[in-house]
Amino acid sequence: MATYQNIFTQVQLRAAPEMGPPMDDPHAKRSQAGGFFYWAGKIGNAQIGPIYLGWMGTLALLFGFIAFEIIGLNMWASVGWNPLQFVRQLFWLSLEPPAPKYGLTMLAPLAEGGWWQIAGFFLTASVLLWWARTYTRAKALGMGTHVAWAFASAIWLYLVLGFIRPVLMGSWSEAVPFGIFPHLDWTAAFSIRYGNLFYNPFHCLSIAFLYGSTLLFAMHGGTILAVGRYGGEREIEQITDRGTASERAALFWRWTMGFNATMESIHRWAWWFAVLTTLTGGIGILLTGTVVDNWYLWAQQHGFAPSYPSTGVVDPASLPGAAQ
Repeated sequence: MATYQNIFTQVQLRAAPEMGPPMDDPHAKRSQAGGFFYWAGKIGNAQIGPIYLGWMGTLALLFGFIAFEIIGLNMWASVGWNPLQFVRQLFWLSLEPPAPKYGLTMLAPLAEGGWWQIAGFFLTASVLLWWARTYTRAKALGMGTHVAWAFASAIWLYLVLGFIRPVLMGSWSEAVPFGIFPHLDWTAAFSIRYGNLFYNPFHCLSIAFLYGSTLLFAMHGGTILAVGRYGGEREIEQITDRGTASERAALFWRWTMGFNATMESIHRWAWWFAVLTTLTGGIGILLTGTVVDNWYLWAQQHGFAPSYPSTGVVDPASLPGAAQ
């Protein structure tokens, strides 16, 4: 018999679908059906359902679909409704925010940023409704609300980029366009415009937490897979009744780096690193242009970046009277 090697030789159990605990709220109707999907079982639990949407989930999906359609149809229109060009250029197509001349106009002409505003409204409503659904479902099940607050950290960065900072700057043109490469181009231009985001200390923290998250999740995932043959994936049991899987995992990390997280604390480490990625990133973006106009000059003034020999070219931002 093959040695248990988790996802490669795991047995997919088939019994009556697990419907979860009974709900006290008679209005919290969820689907009564549950089934199994073989390929889903290759990467996780094979059971699909029961599903609960409620009015918040339904509206979130509807508003998200409307935003998706507005963005997609505008991109399609930009290539003359040619389906081949739409597919060919999809990564480069965008829906741009209003021009600077419109400032914070409630609704710019549709062809000049109005569609961006409408799509942004529906997308934001969709995201916020989905957050509310995440929070209320956790409360209804007697769970902690850690998932909702982690999601809120990502929403914070989204709102800073598309709403809070543009409002503080007095123009929707400061917001990010909808599009794959266009939003990356916006990021590059944004960094150049404000003296290189690499000198923004909150950007530095965000990247450190981003890379730290990947390291922590890889370390944890690798550890659990490595002790899967000892039941390491049953982490709740290993927390309350330490078994050979957690003992071996702990010994491995004490051998290799002198310190080990526990089956419980590793999730706190990973949660905080992931949450702080977007939290600090949002702070860094919010300060850019509102408090600091040139991060390189700021870094020089605070001993964060070296001063290079003069080239004879004067940076306008360094002249007397310029905003610092």
